[in-house]
Amino acid sequence: MFKIGDYVTRRKHNNDIVFKIVKIDKNIVYLMGADVRLFANSTIDDLVECKYCKKKENFDIKRELNISKYFYIPGKVLHVDTDEEYMDRCEKYYRSQKVRCFVYHFNIKDFEKNIINLIEKNNPDIVVITGHDAYYKNENKYLNSDYYIRTVKKIRQKYKNYNDLIIIAGACQSNYEGLMMSGANFASSPTHSNIHALDPAIIAADVSYSNIDKKIDIEKILNDTNYGSKGFGGIIINGIMKYGFPRKE
Repeated sequence: MFKIGDYVTRRKHNNDIVFKIVKIDKNIVYLMGADVRLFANSTIDDLVECKYCKKKENFDIKRELNISKYFYIPGKVLHVDTDEEYMDRCEKYYRSQKVRCFVYHFNIKDFEKNIINLIEKNNPDIVVITGHDAYYKNENKYLNSDYYIRTVKKIRQKYKNYNDLIIIAGACQSNYEGLMMSGANFASSPTHSNIHALDPAIIAADVSYSNIDKKIDIEKILNDTNYGSKGFGGIIINGIMKYGFPRKE
């Protein structure tokens, strides 16, 4: 018998994604992706129990900085997540990349009412708004996208300049058009595909290290993520990393 916390796959989907059981209501089981930011549900008889071994995540530093000559000030990140475990994984990634970050875990319904206070408190250059989502094709409906959209709109009402505050928003299968039209710089998901737990943080770190006097290399940034331009899209803006001379030894 299945229980909350078990790891499972779904027969009807060729066992393609590993999920963790978060709720059981009679014959319906509610699932959360073990590595992707996806919510789903299934009948009990479609589930297969499996062992889940988290793969070692690649935290290699990819920056090409002339640290013998210049000093650098990367952008600061405020990351708000519905999933505490994913939030912790993203925080480890930021720290491995030497990106200053402020991370918070909230129920998605509380994003909108808390976001401005968090921005004013932490004064970030980049805001990441993420968690889990799902797209129901037959109903043309999204599970959580409206919460992300309302939060993005709330930010853009106060911070209108896309270069002064960069917003990365969405989760698996989110409403890409709605998020971009609401004021996000980067959003998921252009093809209603899944995104990896770390994808929003990878984009944030790459933007954090993009020079302020150059346009960001959007194709490279998206290619650094696990699902590329299928999972995320964005607009071309200037980077935000400041740099100067001389560097103090």
